This record gives sequence, C-alpha cells and structure tokens, in this order.
Amino acid sequence: ITPGELLCLGSSLAFSGLFYYLYRRKSRVVACIQEAPKLQVDDNLPALVSAAEGRCLPYVALEGIVLPAQAALTSHYHEGLQGVIQKLQLKEHRLIWNSLARSW
Repeated sequence: ITPGELLCLGSSLAFSGLFYYLYRRKSRVVACIQEAPKLQVDDNLPALVSAAEGRCLPYVALEGIVLPAQAALTSHYHEGLQGVIQKLQLKEHRLIWNSLARSW
C-alpha cells in the first residue's frame, strides 16, 4: 500500500465521518419538527406562550386563518387561490471584522 493510497483512504474516512455526524445532527432537528405540537391561533395562544419556559415555544405548528395587511395576492394560474406574504426579519447578533475577506 502506497502512502498516497493511505492518504486517500484516511481522508475518505474523515469526510465520511464528518458527513455522517452532520446527517445525524440534522435528522434530530427534523424529528423535533415532525413531532411539533399543532396549536390553533386563538385567544389562548398568548397565555400559552407566556406560560412556557423562557416565553418561547421551540417548535410548534400554528393552524388558523391569516388575514392580509392590505389585499390578498391572487394566483394567475389557479382560479380562486389566494395567498399572503410573510414579513421576515433577520437580526444579526454581532458583527466581527474579517480582515482576510475585508468584510463584516
């Protein structure tokens, strides 16, 4: 066995171990999401959230009626299909200067 073959075998095993570790970690998250409780959007929801630990529910599926802020979007392709746009907000917790890439 040549040193090049040993190097290829070792790197292959290392990458396989890394990808298996990442797969297992993400599969646990998917299992938590699939087992998430289904809650209705009603008057009891704020009380339920405030009673939870840290006032946060980690994974839940909310079911209920969504009302648009202005007008609902209608589909051009399917008759009678309407939707709304969810507003997303991204909050970056800290900025670190990367001198190599010269960016924050």
